[in-house]
Amino acid sequence: MEASNVKDGRFVFLPKIASVYSTLVSPCHLIGQIADSVSYYAKTRNIAMRVAFAPLFAVLLAGANAFAQQSSVAKPLQAMPYSPSLDVSSLDKSVDPCTDFYKFACGGWMKNNPVPADQARWDVYSKLANDNQQFLWGILEADAKGSDRTPLQQKIGDYFAACMDTAAIDKRGAAPLAPELAAIDKLSDRKALIAYLGPLNRHTRGTFFFNSGSTQDPGDSNQVIADIAAGGLGLPDRDYYLKTDAKSEETRQKYLAYVAQILELAGVPAAQAKQDAATVMRIETALAKASLTRVERRDPYKQYHKMTVAELSARSPVVSWPDYLAAQGVPNVTTLNLSQPEFQKAVDAILMNEPLDALKAYLRFHVVTAAAPSLSSPFETANFDFYSRYMRGTQQMPPRWKRCVRQVDRALGEALGQEFVRRTFSPETKQKTVVMTDQIEQAMQGEIEQLNWMSPATKAEALRKLHAVRNKIGYPDKWRDYSSLTIKPDDYYGNAVRAADFENTRDWAKVGKPVDRNEWDMTPPTVNAYYNPQMNDVNFPAGVLQPPLYDAKLDDAPNYGNTGSTIGHELTHGFDDEGRQFDAQGNLKDWWTKDDAKGFEDRINCLRDQFATYVVVDDIHINSKLTSGEDVADLGGTLIAYIAWKKATAGADLKPEEGFTPDQRFFIGFAQWACENTREANSRLQALTDPHSPGFARINGIVTNMPQFATAFGCKAGQRMVKAQVCKVW
Repeated sequence: MEASNVKDGRFVFLPKIASVYSTLVSPCHLIGQIADSVSYYAKTRNIAMRVAFAPLFAVLLAGANAFAQQSSVAKPLQAMPYSPSLDVSSLDKSVDPCTDFYKFACGGWMKNNPVPADQARWDVYSKLANDNQQFLWGILEADAKGSDRTPLQQKIGDYFAACMDTAAIDKRGAAPLAPELAAIDKLSDRKALIAYLGPLNRHTRGTFFFNSGSTQDPGDSNQVIADIAAGGLGLPDRDYYLKTDAKSEETRQKYLAYVAQILELAGVPAAQAKQDAATVMRIETALAKASLTRVERRDPYKQYHKMTVAELSARSPVVSWPDYLAAQGVPNVTTLNLSQPEFQKAVDAILMNEPLDALKAYLRFHVVTAAAPSLSSPFETANFDFYSRYMRGTQQMPPRWKRCVRQVDRALGEALGQEFVRRTFSPETKQKTVVMTDQIEQAMQGEIEQLNWMSPATKAEALRKLHAVRNKIGYPDKWRDYSSLTIKPDDYYGNAVRAADFENTRDWAKVGKPVDRNEWDMTPPTVNAYYNPQMNDVNFPAGVLQPPLYDAKLDDAPNYGNTGSTIGHELTHGFDDEGRQFDAQGNLKDWWTKDDAKGFEDRINCLRDQFATYVVVDDIHINSKLTSGEDVADLGGTLIAYIAWKKATAGADLKPEEGFTPDQRFFIGFAQWACENTREANSRLQALTDPHSPGFARINGIVTNMPQFATAFGCKAGQRMVKAQVCKVW
């Protein structure tokens, strides 16, 4: 899975050249909330494509066993449970906050919240996401059984009912795959196979050699163009194919076994399945070698190569691009973007040089692995065992109700979102969040105006961009129309295919049209947030504006520390190492003087050097070149949230509460969103693929650069949470 998308595998969360930055959680974490196991939802929205990396992100002992028992008897929630945004029981007061603030703020939470058996990682965000899912479960059960339903209630209720009918799903076995596998078997020559890539990519879930879809034109942010991007991998990153350490070798052997197993389940004889697995690995390794690294993809210019269809045909002559685009429903496209030209050369070489049977084996596997989570239990279990149990250390599959809630959210997110918003997100909460966002933007303006390293000309452009940011809070102004999507209560696989086709149709229909700046890339129940540099907007779904992240019952200090720093985090993404390359309208444009650009890099390198010293697991350090955008956003966002809070409460007689001063409550509120436990396997995977640093670094690495923290807790020079020379970018 090479391209990072905001849209997941064939049910496309399609991407743009820029990154859509998720807030405080990682992409690996988010997929467990909203997508079952269909494709890696990479937070970064690198240029477009459908990554059908089917199941990677699908979905102590006493605590784990207790949770497993609890899950088996879990019931739908009729109301959201309450947890405060500052929870003193989550503290570990035996730890000196000036020595390890993260353990001080989160030690109690970590002790009391072991990783559940069906999770690779457990944190405050995933715990709230679990509560959201359990609440949505109640909504979906009612809509599945109701007699007097609205059209939207019918669709989400019937989708859920079909997903829960495991007897019917298991009875069908591999039968739903028969038409697609038969079509591949009938491909009689190389020309026919290459021609079939167009219909295959358009109507079948999976990633087949490369990805394609719509993307916002980086050079003209008001227009949507077609995009051809890297893809075609079944492992989460190119480096899994290329690294030579023992763990990487082991992972490749496990992957070979998985490929063979999933093909056998689809009816391929065992000996042939083993041979086909080696073929798939050979082809994917060639694709991996030609793919950009994750760090390289942080440079948007490396993925922007706009050209005519004729120029693409000259560069990549093997595929008939006019026919391919016609199969996607856009026969009149004249210009598009080719995100990775060298990758496309490798695709051409594979299509021309690999034997026909090898190419068919590759296609067959990617059809099956993408479909596996929607098939009978042997397919789903095999998929889970490799991508979640082995790759992430997850001990057991989430209960069926949870997987089905995720599937409905993934397929009909804005229909389900309307039900969620109506019950959980009050106009008062929305208004308070809007006010907080405005205050934090004002604080950001003040910081820009006071910078001593930036010239007046660049400051003027930075302020122009800041003032152009659009704030999208809670839910879309206009809900998505699902009227053309047919959902049946007795056809789970068909529902999944039709939902994917609906989304593909919607995506390709954007090409050649003006950008819809009101569109959202997350569903309302999602516990996350993002900034989109091409839209130049910040987006906060209703799901992330619930306790314990935003708590209307508590004082402002922890709310500004938690939700305020989240808002500041997303806003700062507009001015991190990627976001700063886009102007106020979202165009890829250099608006910096040479000296100012150097000043920025000097300051961000301070943070990179610091975070590179942190160890994730064993001898694996944070790849700070990959995480620098999130690290900059954490630091800048927390600072401007603090400034905004101070201004909002100026003149107020703030009193200590629960034994902590207002300033201490701000920082504890900031830290407690990041309380987490994670499995070792998941930590290894995230160190390689996740643009976010681990929770401990996102707290300790930030407060050590804020003298306000040292003052609040009385920390002295020489203590671990006090740096002699702090890093400051914004």
